[in-house]
Amino acid sequence: MEFLIKAIQVVVALGIINVWVFRFEKATAWRGGSARNLKEEFATYGLPAWFMVVVGCLKVTFAVLLIAALWSPRLLPVAGGGIAILMLGAVLMHVKVRDPLKKSAPAAMMLALSLATVFLP
Repeated sequence: MEFLIKAIQVVVALGIINVWVFRFEKATAWRGGSARNLKEEFATYGLPAWFMVVVGCLKVTFAVLLIAALWSPRLLPVAGGGIAILMLGAVLMHVKVRDPLKKSAPAAMMLALSLATVFLP
C-alpha cells in the first residue's frame, strides 16, 4: 500500500506541474468551454485573472509538497488535501459551464487520487 500511495503522489504532482507549467498556453480536449489555454478557461468560468494566478501558485506548491512528502510523510495530508479542494473546485467549474463529462473526467480523477493520498495511508 505504501508503494501505491507514493506512486499516486508522483502521478498527481507531475500531472499538476504538467498542466500549470508545460501546458499552460496549450489547447487540450479538457479545457472548459471552448478555451484554448488556462487564461481563456478561467475567463470561461467567469473567474478573474488574479484568481488564476492564486490557483496556479497553490496547485504547483501543493504538487511540490506532494513530492517532498515522499521523504516527509507529515506533509501528505496538507498537500493531498489542498489539491483535493482545488480539484473539487475544478470539477464544479466544469459543471457550472455545462461541459460534457469527458472534460471534467481528468479533474475528477485527480480529485479521487488526491483524496486517496489523504485517506489511504
